[in-house]
Amino acid sequence: MTMTTCNTPALTVTKQRPSVFTVIAQIIATQSQRRALRGLDRDALNDLGLTYADAKHEADRPFWDVPATWRR
Repeated sequence: MTMTTCNTPALTVTKQRPSVFTVIAQIIATQSQRRALRGLDRDALNDLGLTYADAKHEADRPFWDVPATWRR
């Protein structure tokens, strides 16, 4: 019986920084979403499972304060 091995180097994945345009698009999208959240009435907030205080807190956050899962 023969044994065959493969000695290929592991691929290294380098994480590229997002372009300026991507960052600007994310900022605009974040601000737009937060503005829309601020405009929802109590019934719509209840449908989302949010209180008025939760929505206000989220809407008042600065554009750079986003969850890590939103960043690429």
